[in-house]
Amino acid sequence: MALVPNNSLVTATPEEGRELALKMARLVIKATQPDDEVRGKLRPVFAEDPNSRIAIGHVVAVEFATIAAANDYWR
Repeated sequence: MALVPNNSLVTATPEEGRELALKMARLVIKATQPDDEVRGKLRPVFAEDPNSRIAIGHVVAVEFATIAAANDYWR
């Protein structure tokens, strides 16, 4: 499993960077729980837990910060 799609954090725009951050966050979840069936069973639990939603938002924010730095903040 490639955890950095196309082996690059470089994107043309901040919007593309945000999309990449979301994709990378999803890949992290898949990497930490590779069983599709288990992830499917857990999804309703996470969907109803506000702390889980906040935590994934944090993961996306950290991924985006890393991508933004790699792109020199699109300067």
